Amino acid sequence: MPVRDSADQHTVTQDVGTQHAESPSGEETTIRIATFNVSLYGESAGEIRHRLQSSDDSQARRIAKIVQTVRPDILLVNELDYEEGGAPARLLAENYFAVGQLRASGGGSLEPIVYPYWYSAPSNTGLDSQLDLDGDGQSGAGGDAWGFGDYPGQYAMAVFSRYPLEQSKIRTFQQLLWKDLPQPKRPMRPATGTPFHPDPIWSRLRLSSKNHLDVPIQIGERVLHLLASHPTPPVFDGPEDRNGCRNHDEIAFWSHYLDARSGDRSWLRDDLGGVGGLAPSSEFVIAGDLNADPARGGGQTEAIVNLLADPLVQDPRPQRRANVDASKVPGGSINDSQADAGEHADATADFGRNGLMRVDYVLPSRGLQVVDSGVFWPSEPDPRSDWLRATDHRLVWIEVR
Repeated sequence: MPVRDSADQHTVTQDVGTQHAESPSGEETTIRIATFNVSLYGESAGEIRHRLQSSDDSQARRIAKIVQTVRPDILLVNELDYEEGGAPARLLAENYFAVGQLRASGGGSLEPIVYPYWYSAPSNTGLDSQLDLDGDGQSGAGGDAWGFGDYPGQYAMAVFSRYPLEQSKIRTFQQLLWKDLPQPKRPMRPATGTPFHPDPIWSRLRLSSKNHLDVPIQIGERVLHLLASHPTPPVFDGPEDRNGCRNHDEIAFWSHYLDARSGDRSWLRDDLGGVGGLAPSSEFVIAGDLNADPARGGGQTEAIVNLLADPLVQDPRPQRRANVDASKVPGGSINDSQADAGEHADATADFGRNGLMRVDYVLPSRGLQVVDSGVFWPSEPDPRSDWLRATDHRLVWIEVR
């Protein structure tokens, strides 16, 4: 499914792959859905593909151990490189998820998990805009890409599923212009009250720093829409707060996408020309590293607060858990250990000196019955806490009936 980039005439493809395995039975009534920012990116194009060609990459093995423990039926992975053909996603699935990883302390290997369906999403990261987007008087650097990145496809995302993806109905919004969002937060220079981006640049800026995805997944006779994104962090800018503004509006996109009551929706145009948001009464899950904590951090919190309060959305508020019963697939439940009742129990990332924050979300639509949820976060002396060295984010999951 090719997508034509009209701005720079760069052609990318949306890659949907399959592995040879049976899909789950339509009789299953409970599914586990997760998001995981795995921080699996390199310093140059091709590095991650090269690392994943073998089965001995230490970071990928830790990631796989976590996935094989929680065993999500649908998994969104943030920060996995995109390449045309989807090699990094395919290799992660084949050489790591589908290969039993050694347990933390003896006892043999974890059970492999096979994802018959996967989708590698193209990304704005590293795509040279040929414009001076960061205002430093030069162009061609990572800050001048449509989405920050040192090479095309860095920090991209992929979907892995035990259920079929409706390939022809996947929607992407990689090329949607920021200015077309209703009431966009255009970055301004506070000292002068003038726009940070001159009009010729503002008129071409893309909203999504990576992509916004609507991936329909067929579960029996029902369709679940996985609404996935990874907004830019609201930092690494200046007093104009251009990244804070963009993060806000990348999150606000979903509120518009769900709002069937809005009037003119002609601006909501996907990369293949389809217009409009999600059809009313659709079942969905919003997932991803949204880089926004509703109460902590330096971002503009209005958009995430509004999304969590949207009447069409429910927030299970997953809490930190160490153990997940992997013996039941799907429909496993938490072992006797309880959720962490301490401070910041809803945190999903550990940013070191910047503290613990809730930035990763799995938010189901109101019509779905949530039966369990959690954030996989074993603490010392649990030997599985070593797995957390793979990334500063934690896998967040929900179970719905």
